Amino acid sequence: MRFDTPATTNPIDQKKIIGHAVDRVDGRLKTTGAAPYAYEQHAAAPDAAYGYVVGSAIAHGRIESLDTSAARRAPGVLKVITAADVGKLGKAGRNTAALFGGPEIQHYHQAIAIVVADSFEQARAAAQLVQVRYAAQAGAYDLAQARHDNAVTGAKDDKRVGDFEKGFAAAAVRLDATYSTPDQSHAMMEPHASIAVWEGDRLTLWTSNQMIDWGRTDLAKTLGLPKEKVRLISPYVGGGFGGKLFLRAEALLAALAARAAGRAVKVALPRPFMFNNATHRPATIQRIRIGAGRDGKITAIGHESWSGDLPGGGPEDAIQQTRLLYAAPHRLTGTRLAVLDLPEGNAMRAPGEAPGLMALEIAIDEMAEKLDIDPILFRIRNDTRVDPENPDRPFSQRRLIECLRTGAERFGWQRRNAKPGSTREGQWLIGTGVAAAFRNNLTMKSGARLRLSPAGVVTVETDMTDIGTGSYTIIAQTAAEMLGLPLDRVTVRLGDSSFPVSAGSGGQWGANSSTAGVYAAAMKLREAVAQRLGVDAASAEFVDGTVRAQGKSIPLGQAASAGELVVEDSIEFGDLGKRYQQSTFGAHFVEVAVDAATGEIRVRRMLAVCAAGRILNPKSARSQVIGAMTMGVGAALMEELAVDKKLGFFVNHDLAGYEVPVHADIPHQEVIFLDETDPVSSPMKAKGVGELGLCGVSAAIANAVYHATGVRVRDYPLTLDKLLDKLPPV
Repeated sequence: MRFDTPATTNPIDQKKIIGHAVDRVDGRLKTTGAAPYAYEQHAAAPDAAYGYVVGSAIAHGRIESLDTSAARRAPGVLKVITAADVGKLGKAGRNTAALFGGPEIQHYHQAIAIVVADSFEQARAAAQLVQVRYAAQAGAYDLAQARHDNAVTGAKDDKRVGDFEKGFAAAAVRLDATYSTPDQSHAMMEPHASIAVWEGDRLTLWTSNQMIDWGRTDLAKTLGLPKEKVRLISPYVGGGFGGKLFLRAEALLAALAARAAGRAVKVALPRPFMFNNATHRPATIQRIRIGAGRDGKITAIGHESWSGDLPGGGPEDAIQQTRLLYAAPHRLTGTRLAVLDLPEGNAMRAPGEAPGLMALEIAIDEMAEKLDIDPILFRIRNDTRVDPENPDRPFSQRRLIECLRTGAERFGWQRRNAKPGSTREGQWLIGTGVAAAFRNNLTMKSGARLRLSPAGVVTVETDMTDIGTGSYTIIAQTAAEMLGLPLDRVTVRLGDSSFPVSAGSGGQWGANSSTAGVYAAAMKLREAVAQRLGVDAASAEFVDGTVRAQGKSIPLGQAASAGELVVEDSIEFGDLGKRYQQSTFGAHFVEVAVDAATGEIRVRRMLAVCAAGRILNPKSARSQVIGAMTMGVGAALMEELAVDKKLGFFVNHDLAGYEVPVHADIPHQEVIFLDETDPVSSPMKAKGVGELGLCGVSAAIANAVYHATGVRVRDYPLTLDKLLDKLPPV
């Protein structure tokens, strides 16, 4: 099915099941421990051996010698495999060459060997016996130094509208400030884990991966296999946040080790490798310049961002929201990339917008204060109905103003004393902050297969993944709505590359795209059912497990009385994304208390208002948003990968040193979804909220801390040492 005209009325609009806050269909499996994750596929590989990864002890240089003889003689060891043993691997994806290193070393903890043994303990012990002699070389690990030395590229790719320099210089009120965000880790609960099984020249890999088809394609290319000889299975993913979008070292090494050992091999990255071997969100330094008239209208806005990555990598696109969020006739946006010898920087939840809004939405507050305008009013005054870089391209939906006003009323913004540092409760300084939320709506081709049994049960098969987001449930709701069935008559099977290729989970595109693919397949099944039953598909109603047409009510299963009825289709998106700017919007409100003596920050209230198209399941959508809000608290107050700038690695590479929020850090969180459908986005008229819920949260917290204390911190995280010597007298 091709979607290239705005959706009008369709079966989804009945909203008998779609749009309702139903429980997760996989909830019982997960809460009872019955949902098998990648490392737990015991029935599929009962005799699996264990692989333990040896990581590089230097960040940059080369291996001079690698002695595995002692490890090979250790008890229980089956194989020790190095890059030299497997020869040249195929190139797939951005940096698959870095997944198995040697002799050249690209980053600390790059995999250089894998030890395979009968037990995990034997493999781990033998890995300590691998002797490596390195020739370390000086590396680049400091983004600020690279910026200072102008060792960056990208200025020639700046996007300009009008004459920014002239417009900024002429502005009556100007802001020119620099902000920084640190390197951050995905820190998902489930590690990168895989089990590999070979049957002749065919590989089956149970793995933890967000994008099945991407992973299958890259693994096949890397191993030099035809794609059809590789099968990836990932029914449950225990968190990904973008870190499991791509093929990673443990999957490749499991496949290589299983082939060499002649038996199934399971590999999980130890927690320290999750920080230094896998991808991370790269640090940024962002310069923002805003010029405005005394009337509060922005006349010039400039946003430049510096970030780093390995050779061949790309920048963190922290300027993308600035291109679309506020109106201004004179505009400049651009990214600068430094080559750094740190682990790969890549997508992490809301890549670009999350760190970009951490800076932009502080700058907007700072500008509002310079103009002596309420920060909500300032944002409203600079709203736009069209793409500021292309005025002929309207937004399909844009309800930012309503998000701000709805949130202000619910949060009690009118009771706020605008003067920073003016509200106290004993030892606590109290502040409130706001920030706009923005994330683009992305769509991807997505397919599904539907099977109708004689018993009237529909089974949905698609390689879509559930990374904790509720994919099983909203896909079941979609099929149930389309075919007039209760949820218990729908079975959903996900995460298998033998199923039709879906959008996968990432970029906030998964829910809308994958359910639209199920919608397309369901429309095809409705037509096939009508044909089998001899009724008109256009006028037939699918209700309560029956097909009603021409005065008759026929059980749905009767269409499969001669055998299972199977159809397959996909949704393909036309040019609506080019004709309309499709985005999601929101507003975050936060209240904090700051200890006047110690600088301790406590978040006391949080509210998110979201406009993100049709909300397919308000219960799971709320869970997505409050999880994102919690992540925003971490980014604002504690999350930071500490870089050893001499040796080139992330020092705090575990969950003891890399701090994330715990229950005691998070107050009650309120979420409001505006009643919205976007007919341009898909037949589902939905968008996504999983990343929108993060965008802007950290800036709202930073703005609240400033309002509480009068101390402006532009360098995340907002740790108490950045406040202590500037706090007002107790």
